[in-house]
Amino acid sequence: MTDLKQKILAAVGDDLKAIEKALAENLNPYFDLVSQVAGHILFAGGKRLRPLLMVQCARLCGYSGNHTARFSAIFEYLHAATLLHDDLIDGADMRRGRQVANQLWDNPTAVLTGDFLLARGLSIAADTGLCEVIQTIARITENMSQGEIRQLEKKGDISLSENDYLDVIRCKTAVLFEGACRTGALVAGATTATVQALNDYGYHLGLAFQMADDMLDYTQDISSLGKHAGADLREGKMTLPLIHALSRAPETDRQCMVAILENRNFTETEFATLVEMLKRHGGIAYTEAQATAHIQKAKTALLPFEDSPTREILMDIADYARVRKT
Repeated sequence: MTDLKQKILAAVGDDLKAIEKALAENLNPYFDLVSQVAGHILFAGGKRLRPLLMVQCARLCGYSGNHTARFSAIFEYLHAATLLHDDLIDGADMRRGRQVANQLWDNPTAVLTGDFLLARGLSIAADTGLCEVIQTIARITENMSQGEIRQLEKKGDISLSENDYLDVIRCKTAVLFEGACRTGALVAGATTATVQALNDYGYHLGLAFQMADDMLDYTQDISSLGKHAGADLREGKMTLPLIHALSRAPETDRQCMVAILENRNFTETEFATLVEMLKRHGGIAYTEAQATAHIQKAKTALLPFEDSPTREILMDIADYARVRKT
């Protein structure tokens, strides 16, 4: 996994530098406070995966202009906006190993900075001059908002089905991945079939990425994850490892799991017990298998493209999304 990560970083180093520069240069807030709060989340680390996907997909489609880094900032701004809003809604205290913005400042400031980042993303989308890109970004913001509302509505609901879960992560995560890939193809003037192929790649990659993230909540410690292990559980989020294990566990184990789920202030011992049950009843293995299946679908979507260094990078990113540890 480390070798794969280093291989990707070596291949995209110049792109990442250009993306970092574009994120800083195109923020353009009028007020210093907005810059401070936005910078707290934007420059606290992050993999820049979404803007990187846009840049690579544009290149795969033959784009040779000078604007990919700038246009790619849209997707990091949108992502950062959702994180600012999510942390407040979820009552989180850490993000990327740092104190969340709404605790350092206050709730209204964090919310309004998130709103600014959404608006900034839409402004840059308009600068592409492509109606299809503007429509794509508008759909992303609509879907992400609805996904958050749906997740909030189902908070702590142990009857949440796998289909309900998939619908939530499609809105919350996959639409941003697919939108980044789709936009890369659109700015390159790709054919309808090519746009759809990269849209499909991003969609399946996004689902797999979120499934892998949900597994990490039960398998990684704070130093690796950047937030407390079990954070999703404490926030009442029903993810696939839980949903599947609950559907397979015998009644006695199921009752034990439910009791832990309903007690948001569970101890480390109780959390360890729950994790052991998730493994015993196939929750972790099933989620990993589903993520692997979506990664394969993502890679299949790239097969019509000629073999090239850019296609290889996208294939490697797909593999890394499943096996990453952070």
